[in-house]
Amino acid sequence: MSKKKKRQILIGDIVGCTLAVIIFIFPFYFMFINSLKDRREANKLSIAFPTSIHWENYLDVLKNNNYQVLIAFKNSFLIMLFAVAVLIIVCSMAGYVVQRRNDKVVTIVSTLIMLGLMLPPAILPTIKLLQQLHIYKTMFGIVMIEIALQTPFTLMLYRGFVASVPKELEEAGYIDGCTNFQVFFKIVFPLLKPVSATVIILDAVTIFNDFQNPLYFFNGSKNATVQLTLYNFMGQFASEYNLLFADVIIITIPMLIIFLIFNRKIVDGMVAGAVKG
Repeated sequence: MSKKKKRQILIGDIVGCTLAVIIFIFPFYFMFINSLKDRREANKLSIAFPTSIHWENYLDVLKNNNYQVLIAFKNSFLIMLFAVAVLIIVCSMAGYVVQRRNDKVVTIVSTLIMLGLMLPPAILPTIKLLQQLHIYKTMFGIVMIEIALQTPFTLMLYRGFVASVPKELEEAGYIDGCTNFQVFFKIVFPLLKPVSATVIILDAVTIFNDFQNPLYFFNGSKNATVQLTLYNFMGQFASEYNLLFADVIIITIPMLIIFLIFNRKIVDGMVAGAVKG
């Protein structure tokens, strides 16, 4: 590699790192610094280091409204856990069937599901349907909503990755006397670990950080989710930026840590399915 080429790569790396600091790290630093200040100092919205550190701001946020933030974390975690578990099982099986079969029925069903990537959800009809089914503002109802909205993208990931699984492995399973379910769960599903890791992280982050759906379909003080606490605090702490920023940091850190840990798995799972599929 020539010196000119190496210099261009170095300049590109420097520019990329600088932009990353400005776009991602600087806003986080700004919020974290102001979350440690008192009310008067935080309201100046300065990037200066606080004259005195107030860790109690985080405790005040946690205690607010009878520990509403902790209740919100519990609700968001349960919604995310149930929805992701169902998405992995259902979409992996559906992706396998859609990829392996080429008949008209599967093609039509696949097309209808993929339309979900383009069509926005209908809020009022969905609310009316949930009310008629008596699952409006329930944990089951919001979990079903999240599953329905994430199914098209998740199915697309599994379908692309299943194409990389050799059919000879399935044929060997049938020769050994395995049923269709045994072939899938004992042979195919274990090979889907890379894309399953991708699905877990992408869907978990999306569902955990969802604001619109809980606002419409799971509202109420007892049904608060982490993003709704921020919405409520925007009005309650409009003049107390230290507490507002503390809440933002609290609800951001868990998903940020998960994303940083599994970042490589996300890329590997999506690239493997795209290249081999």
